[in-house]
Amino acid sequence: MEPMANLSSPASSAESQRPAFFARTTLAVTIGNMLEFYDFITYSFFAIQIGHTFFPNQGEFGSLMLSLATFGAGFITRPIGGIVIGSYSDRAGRRPAMILSFAMMGCAIITLALTPSYASIGIAAPIIVIIARMVQGFSLGGEVGPTTAYLMESAAPDRRALAVSWQPASQQIAATAGALVGTVLAQVMTEADLTSYGWRIAFLLGAACLPFGLYLRARLPETVDLSEGAVKQAKGKRFRIIRDNARIILLGLFILASGTISTYVTQYMTTYAENTLHVATGLAFVTSVVANGLGIAGALYGGWLADRVGRWPVMVWPQLATLLLTYPIFLWIVETKSAMSLLGGFGFLSLIGSIPYSAFYVALTEGLPQNIRGGTLATVYAVAIATFGGTAQLVVTWLLHITGNALAPAWYMLFAGLVGLAAMAMMRETLPASRS
Repeated sequence: MEPMANLSSPASSAESQRPAFFARTTLAVTIGNMLEFYDFITYSFFAIQIGHTFFPNQGEFGSLMLSLATFGAGFITRPIGGIVIGSYSDRAGRRPAMILSFAMMGCAIITLALTPSYASIGIAAPIIVIIARMVQGFSLGGEVGPTTAYLMESAAPDRRALAVSWQPASQQIAATAGALVGTVLAQVMTEADLTSYGWRIAFLLGAACLPFGLYLRARLPETVDLSEGAVKQAKGKRFRIIRDNARIILLGLFILASGTISTYVTQYMTTYAENTLHVATGLAFVTSVVANGLGIAGALYGGWLADRVGRWPVMVWPQLATLLLTYPIFLWIVETKSAMSLLGGFGFLSLIGSIPYSAFYVALTEGLPQNIRGGTLATVYAVAIATFGGTAQLVVTWLLHITGNALAPAWYMLFAGLVGLAAMAMMRETLPASRS
């Protein structure tokens, strides 16, 4: 199939169809990312109930730890999925890779939701769940690269950053939805019902989008040139092209590591507010919802702004501001523990901290050649998530434990933010010449 170069045609018919195409494409592409983060929040919310279902004989602490370890098993296979599915998207096209990753993801979630308990089938239950989590991690590892590449490749040059900004924004949307579903179920169901079947309902609600998502993705046009000449030209040159682009790949890894730590520490804030600051559960939850909502706004604003003033300034200056404000805001929150400091402080950090990453995602995507774009994005993202996302909350918990200082999360975020800022400052501007 020919690439979608004609989508940027100035013809009036194409221009009139572009808003509808943009909306349909954005939903089709980001629905997998939304399902990923919905699953992440849902599993975190119901980790205790899942532990009781599949690891009932290990005691309260052992059951929870095995549940969390099962959740972590999905991080192990992410880099493998990034390499396999991401590279597949460069060879066979974005659309088949996106359909494959979404279908695998959906099958894994349904398997997890429908697996009988340990009491019903014994040791087979946790084995099935662990395999499902590893399959899910594999599919998620290959999801972000092809989808981010597709968003950039299918958008008009003056809307690329806005299109790509839906990638991080969709994560915040899904995180909010997962938190809302979990809270509603916890309010209307007893603890026994939550352990028995309530957590399964939460997963199946997410899986309900599978037929719709597959339908949308199957109808997407391809953005990669799959003509015989283009395929032959790329064949055998992949490693040389990767080597020639080692600088931007390495910078991308540092920035994604920084952003991953910030994201996962932010998602930890509900637990932090309850366990460390000892504020009311309702206030902790509202803080999480407000922070996620402002994160959505920040991500979309960052994309809109990057299309107008360039990628580099939108990456660097908001990141610097976040770095300078993190410690004072945490200090304000820890000293007052008030609703204003929690909502305003965490909300503002989420808002300003999400702005630079929309610009970064599009800068990295534009900076990579098309024939390695999907695989490189997927691999770098998966390695960053597996290495730093899978450990962020453990590191924060450990720091809080050994220091006894409620400001420990700020220290970790400051260190990560400083690394991210240095790498962002070294990124090159990729705004198309016609827009600069």
